[in-house]
Amino acid sequence: MSDVLFDARDDGVAIITINRPEARNAMSKGVREGLFDAWERFEKDDALRVAILTGAGERAFCAGGDLKEMSQMALAVPPRGMFPVPGDTIEVTKPTIAAVNGVAYAGGWLLAQACDLCVASTNAKFAVTEAKVGRGAPWAAPLIHMIPQRIMMEVLLTGKPLDAKRAFEVGLINRVVAPEDLMDASLALALDIAEGAPLSVKAMKEVVLLSIEMGKTAALRAANHAFETAYRSADAQEGPRAFAEKRKPQWRGE
Repeated sequence: MSDVLFDARDDGVAIITINRPEARNAMSKGVREGLFDAWERFEKDDALRVAILTGAGERAFCAGGDLKEMSQMALAVPPRGMFPVPGDTIEVTKPTIAAVNGVAYAGGWLLAQACDLCVASTNAKFAVTEAKVGRGAPWAAPLIHMIPQRIMMEVLLTGKPLDAKRAFEVGLINRVVAPEDLMDASLALALDIAEGAPLSVKAMKEVVLLSIEMGKTAALRAANHAFETAYRSADAQEGPRAFAEKRKPQWRGE
């Protein structure tokens, strides 16, 4: 069996599953390579609109890097591009959702953080555990835009986990659901996104990311540019036309 499974659904949703439940879905070389391939496949397939990333089994979304493998490698500073991180080491311009079904520790937190949205089951736990094993977490820097400073400081310094309820309270995740409802809730969110016009949705994601990087004036100017393609598209005419004709729009993505 592959370490990463890819399910391209007819409704425009791709489900990417880390498939090492016996190792709590730790990111071995096989998982890392599989995720790079999966994200690239999703990005290049115009029929796929939203991706859901999850882990096999009930115990773990991803427990982080494979520490046994790291020990064997005598890994010091991880080389740039070692880990498949959307928005950092691989370009993913379409929306992504983390469906967290258990522990998301260290690199598992990283993968959940890198997705645009996060749905978690009530048995999910999130932790940045690097301080407990003498490793580093430079990838945690963007957390300052996601959770309050005091919470970020506690998370990084103690390495102790947040349960799903607390993660929701501090703004790390979007929704908390019962374990048996996790994929249904994630798919419902994905389909809500997939109903939108592709070019508009892509630009919406870009604007959020631009706003993190820029001040107000610069972000507004960049946002106007980001939406230029959507405004001039055939879909920009189809949307109002479909509304006037009281029918569902037929998006072309152009």
